[in-house]
Amino acid sequence: MLAAYSLLVTASQVVWLTFAPITTQAASALGVSEGSVGILSGINPLLYALLALPLGRWTDRRFNATLCAGALLTVAGAVVRCVWPMSFAGIMVGQLLNAAGQPMILNATTKLAVRYFPPAQRTLAVSVGSAAQFAGILMASTAGNALFQTGGLQTVFAVYAGVAVTAAACLLAALRVRPTAPDGPVAKGSLRWLRGDRVTWQLAGLLFIGMGVFNALATWLDPILNRLGYGQAASTLITLITVSGMIGAAVLPPVAAARGRRRGVLICATAVTTLVFLTLALTHDLVLITVALVLEGFVLLAGLPIALEWSEIHAGPDRAGAAAGFLLCAGNLGGAVLVLLLEFLIDEPRLAFGAMALIAVPGLLLVARLPATAAPQRSDTQRHALAGDLQ
Repeated sequence: MLAAYSLLVTASQVVWLTFAPITTQAASALGVSEGSVGILSGINPLLYALLALPLGRWTDRRFNATLCAGALLTVAGAVVRCVWPMSFAGIMVGQLLNAAGQPMILNATTKLAVRYFPPAQRTLAVSVGSAAQFAGILMASTAGNALFQTGGLQTVFAVYAGVAVTAAACLLAALRVRPTAPDGPVAKGSLRWLRGDRVTWQLAGLLFIGMGVFNALATWLDPILNRLGYGQAASTLITLITVSGMIGAAVLPPVAAARGRRRGVLICATAVTTLVFLTLALTHDLVLITVALVLEGFVLLAGLPIALEWSEIHAGPDRAGAAAGFLLCAGNLGGAVLVLLLEFLIDEPRLAFGAMALIAVPGLLLVARLPATAAPQRSDTQRHALAGDLQ
């Protein structure tokens, strides 16, 4: 089940980021501007912000149906692009379908761990599911240009549609596996419980910063390095950062959970982010940039599964989908906002790196105020007793 789900997560990311490494080539092939091609990728974070919370509640209520819908929308989006490979409007429809399905898939990360794994293995399950997001980013960034050179957009769309269909088929087959932990009562009504939930808001704030910094770095590292005279190194460096992040996301969360050091790892990740970008604002040696950003990727991307798992422990299994949706909504908003803000600074690398260091500072304040350990907001018995009264 975890393998099938992770493959689906990867496929969803690949379909989303199809145009990231081939923006210029795709714009030329379609006869549109590079900005128009950029919109094809930019619609995902915006739709995620709109759909994450309601679809998170749907994940809690109808897990299998939600995940199936997400898988089918991903396939539909990939196939539509194959049908109209040279139509910008047709490609936009495909991107919109995938964007609508993505929250249904990613919101399920913690809920899947609760349903299919015993408590001792849930941290690892969340880590693997989260790392699959970065695997999709890596696949899209490394394979896109080679596929385009082989056969243009038609080949790119066909290969990625094959990945999506395979992933969806595996997921639908895996859903026949009976959960080891049946669903408990689901809190009915609105999401009013989020209003005063300080821990969930703090975790959301951390993801707003963390995912925002990563998205801004991935988006603007190439032009920043061009200004420094290292333009040829950007693609390789982004790959190294992503691979390092995948390793960190898979390794650090289980260690942190086993030793009760979740907050410690988050503090470390936030502090490293501040120090790394402050250092890069002061010195621009390529070797130092490479080492610093690989270290940054290792600790920064590990924060995603740690925050998601913490939200499930805190909010409880009956609210896991909604809590994950809220956190990922905040992360996607952070990505959109920080990418826009950094656009005005990329001509001055010192200012761009310095701004990312400054952005991380509020994260230190947020993580310092988190509880020392992750704990349920209330006991299962209390939560189930109140479930029917939540409005």
